[in-house]
Amino acid sequence: MSRTPANSARVVVIGAGIVGCSLADELTARGWTDVTVLEQGPLPAPGGSTSHAPGLVFQTGPSKTMTEFAAYTVRKLGSLEVDGLPCFNAVGGLEVATTEARWADLHRKAGLAASWGVRGALLTPEQCKRLWPMLDETKLFGGLHTPDDGLARALLACRAQMERAASRGARFLERHTVTGIERADGHVTGVVTDRGTFPADHVVSAAGFWGPVIGAMAGVDVPLQPLAHQYATTAPLPELAGVNDPHGGTPCSSEAESLGDEASKPILRFQDRDLYFREHTDRLGIGSYAHRPMPVDPRTVPAFDDAPLMPSSLPFTEEDFAPSWQDSVGLLPALGASEVAAGFNGVFSFTPDGMPLLGESRDLRGFWLAEAVWVTHSAGVAKAVAEWMTDGRPAVDVHECDLHRFEDAQRSPAYIADRGAQSFVEVYDVIHPLQPMEQPRPLRTSPFHPRQQELGAYFLEGGGWERPHWYEANAPLAEGLELPERDAWSARYWSPIAAAEARATRERVALYDMTPLRRLEVTGPGALDFLHAMTSNNLRKKPGAVTYTLLLDETGGIRSDLTVARLGTDRFQVGANSPADLDWLLRHAPEGVQIRDITSGTCCVGVWGPLARDLVQPLTRDDFSHEGFGYFRAKQTYLGHVPVTAMRLSYVGELGWELYTTADLGLRLWDTLWEAGQQHGVLAAGRSAFNSLRLEKGYRAWGTDMTDEHDPYEAGLGFAVRLDKEFTGRAALEGKQTPARKLTALLLDDPAANVLGKEPVHLDGVPAGYVTSAAYGYTLGRCVAYAWLPVLPAGTAVHVEYFGEKLPATVADEPLFDPKMTRIRR
Repeated sequence: MSRTPANSARVVVIGAGIVGCSLADELTARGWTDVTVLEQGPLPAPGGSTSHAPGLVFQTGPSKTMTEFAAYTVRKLGSLEVDGLPCFNAVGGLEVATTEARWADLHRKAGLAASWGVRGALLTPEQCKRLWPMLDETKLFGGLHTPDDGLARALLACRAQMERAASRGARFLERHTVTGIERADGHVTGVVTDRGTFPADHVVSAAGFWGPVIGAMAGVDVPLQPLAHQYATTAPLPELAGVNDPHGGTPCSSEAESLGDEASKPILRFQDRDLYFREHTDRLGIGSYAHRPMPVDPRTVPAFDDAPLMPSSLPFTEEDFAPSWQDSVGLLPALGASEVAAGFNGVFSFTPDGMPLLGESRDLRGFWLAEAVWVTHSAGVAKAVAEWMTDGRPAVDVHECDLHRFEDAQRSPAYIADRGAQSFVEVYDVIHPLQPMEQPRPLRTSPFHPRQQELGAYFLEGGGWERPHWYEANAPLAEGLELPERDAWSARYWSPIAAAEARATRERVALYDMTPLRRLEVTGPGALDFLHAMTSNNLRKKPGAVTYTLLLDETGGIRSDLTVARLGTDRFQVGANSPADLDWLLRHAPEGVQIRDITSGTCCVGVWGPLARDLVQPLTRDDFSHEGFGYFRAKQTYLGHVPVTAMRLSYVGELGWELYTTADLGLRLWDTLWEAGQQHGVLAAGRSAFNSLRLEKGYRAWGTDMTDEHDPYEAGLGFAVRLDKEFTGRAALEGKQTPARKLTALLLDDPAANVLGKEPVHLDGVPAGYVTSAAYGYTLGRCVAYAWLPVLPAGTAVHVEYFGEKLPATVADEPLFDPKMTRIRR
C-alpha cells in the first residue's frame, strides 16, 4: 500500500455528512490539504442520514474497536463548538432492564465497559428513577449508567469540522451529484459530477446509504443494506415544562441558547422493547427498532429537491409504531396523556455483520470506503481511515471493519439483504458470543456434512460455514462424567458431550472437520523469496517442511499467523485466517507469483489423539512413524483410494495429522478414516472440544487473542521471529523482546467457574486488562482464560469479573498441558 507525500495527494471525499466532514478534518490535520468534499445536497444539512440522526453516542459494546471509535468521537466532539454551542452534550446514558435476562446482560455490559475503560455503574430502580423521574421504577430490575455518553449535535459537528478543514485548504462543494468514477491502470483518477470532473489520487466513498451506488460506479462491491428506522416526537409534556429551559419558560434569545439546553437527562434505552428516548426541550424523541425491517433501495431514493422533507426521511408509518407507543407508555406512564406529534422513517446503513466497511479496494487502488458508519463512531472511524491513508495503517485494530472480510458467498445481494435485515432486528438483542445468524442456513457445508448430520452434529455458523460443535451420537460417552454445573449464559451453545469428545481425543483418536480454515496456494519462481520476505520466520527449507510464521505490518503488529507448507520447489500451501490475508498478499505479490484461494475446492480433516498413527498408518504405504514423518513436515500420499496432502500438525496438543484432499473426494476420505478407526474407538469431535484442547495447549487464535495492535513478543510468539533475516516489520521489532504487557494464561481457582471472553481482569482491585479466549479445560479441571495484562509472575492472584462477580484466578506458566511436547512428538 503506497503512501502519498503530504500536500501532494489529491483527495476527493464523496459525501459531506458527519463521516465525510470528520475525514476532511482528520486528513487536513495530517498535512493532506488538497481535499475536496463533494455533496449532492445543500450544505450544511444535505439530507443524508446525518441530517436526521438523533445523535446518540453510547460507547460500550462487545467490540473493543467500536468502543474506541465511539470514545474518540466523544472526546473530539466534546472539544468542538459552533457559535458558542458545544457539539456534544454529555448527558450520559441509562440502559434499564425490565427482565432478569436484561439485568444479567447489563452486568455483563458493565464488565465490557470496565474492559474497554469506559466509566459505568449499575443502579437500583430508585437510582434510575432519580435520573429519570418519569420512569415507572416498579417495572425495573435496575439500570446501567454511563455518565460520559451523550448526544452529538451532528450537523453542528459537521459545521465545526468543515470550517476547520476549510481553514487548512479543504473545499466543500454542495449540489454536486457524482455520476462516475474515472480510472486508469487499476487506479482511481477522478470523480465525475454533473458540474465537472475532479482529478484525484484518492477517492473516499463516505456516501452513507448511497454507498452501493457510488461503489457500482467504481466497480467496487459495497455489501451494505439501507433500512428505515422509526423516530417519533411527542407533543409538549407538562413533566418537561421548564426543565430544559434555563429561563424558566421565557423564550431564549437565540437558537444556540435553546438548543444548548434541549436535554439534561441521560439518553434512556429500553432495549427489552427495542426503544430509546431522548429529550427535545419539552418533548421526547422516541426511536424504535421494534418494527418490521424496512429495506430501502438507494437507487430509488429521491433527490434533495424532490423529497418531501429530505432524501433520508421517509413517511412515518403509524401502524408500525403503535406497539412501540404502548410499550413507551408502559415504561413512562406520563406519556399516556400525550400523543405522537410528528414522526418519520429515517434511512440508515446496515451490513451483514453490523460493522462498518473501511479500507482501500484492491480492485481499484486509491478508492476507499468509509461506509455504514453511524454518528456514534464517526470521528473515530475518520481518524482511523485518515491514519490508514497517510501512515499506511490505523492506530487501532480494524480487522472487524475491513471491507475485504466477507467471503464471496457473503456478498450476494440476497445475502446482504437477509443479513442486513437481521442486523437491524438484533440491534438491541442480547447476543451470545457464539450465537449464529439464523438465515440463510445452511449456506456453506464441507464434504463431510452428510456424515455429520447422521451423527447428530449440532451446528453453529461462521463465515457462512456450518461448523459442528458437538455430536449427539457421542452423548452416551458423556453419561457419568463429573462436570461442574454451568450458569445459564455459559451453558448456552454448550453440551457436556464436548467434555466426552475432548477426553476421547486425549485418550484415543478423533476426527475434526477443519475445512473452514482458509487455504491459499502460492506458486511461481519467486514464491519462496516473496513469502520469506513477507513473513517473520525462516521459510528457506527443503520441500516437505511446514513452518509456523507471522504476517506483520511495518510497525511489527500481527496481521495474521500462517502455517506455510513447502510442497514443491515453487509451490506452497498457506494456512491463513481471513479474506484480508489474501488481499494483503495479493497487494504485495511481485509479477510471476500467483496466489489463489483453494479453500472451497478442498477439504481438511484433523486426525488427532494417541491412536492417530494406529489409524492412519495401515491406510498408506508411506512411513508415518515419528522417524519417517516428523513434526511440522508435509507429505503427499494416498490414504486408501484418496490422494491427500498430509501435514503433521496438531492444534489440540496430541499426535496427529491434518489431511487435505479435493472436495470431490472428501466424503470418501471421511469414510475411509471412519471405517479404519472403528477398531480404535474413533469418534467425530466438534469445535467446542477443539477450543478447550487448544487453550489447554496455549495455541493462539488470531483476531481473538492477538491482532495488529500486538507484536509477537507481547503475544508470546517470539519463537516465530527470525531477526537475522529481512522481513516486513523487522525494524519495528528491534529492542522489543522484553515487553511491558503480555498475553497471559490464567487458571480460574474455582473448578466450577466459567468465563467466555472479553471480561475485565482486576489486579489489586483495579481493572488491569481483559480476557481474550476462554474455555473450560476438561483435562485440567479448570477454566482456562487468556488475557492481556501487564507482565506478571506465575502465581499472581487476579480476579476476572463475570456478570458482576469477581472470580479469583491465578497467573500460570504455559503451556498448561504437556509442557515438554511429549504427546505431539511421539
